[in-house]
Amino acid sequence: MAQFPANPTRLDPYKNFKFRLKWDGKYVYGGSKVTGLKRTTEVVEHRAGGDPSTSHKSPGRNKFEAITLERGLTQDLAFHDWAGLVWNFGASLGSEVSLKNFRKDIYLELYNEAGQLVIAYKIYRCWVSEYQAMPDLDANANAIAIEHIKLENEGFERDTSVTESAEPTLSAVSA
Repeated sequence: MAQFPANPTRLDPYKNFKFRLKWDGKYVYGGSKVTGLKRTTEVVEHRAGGDPSTSHKSPGRNKFEAITLERGLTQDLAFHDWAGLVWNFGASLGSEVSLKNFRKDIYLELYNEAGQLVIAYKIYRCWVSEYQAMPDLDANANAIAIEHIKLENEGFERDTSVTESAEPTLSAVSA
């Protein structure tokens, strides 16, 4: 049986520039880029002794790609503070990592052009494996200072409770 979209009148795919990210129950301010969610399943090849020279393939382990978050550098310390839970500079031996809370579940929301939430994902057990506090600085450049964190994760799932609302229409303009 064919599955039809929730909004059969929508022909255009969603744009990739309206999104928000939340952790610890708060939206992270000023996000400019989030790399895609990607899962890869390893292939296990096997062959029986009496089979011809062909192999069979079975699914193996799943691997979830790291996610990189970028945003313009501001006074907001959210990236800095989370990265500090994974490695705390100057901490005494055995207290470099905050084992209790260095992992966070995050929530990624995608919005349509009208600002309506249309798709959301829960991303589980994330932790900061890379943190760039300052970009390369260049007095001759005309650019924004960007900070980024790279998040390892142990899986994601789509929040199926998020469905598309009726899209707004413009009123007819009379001449």
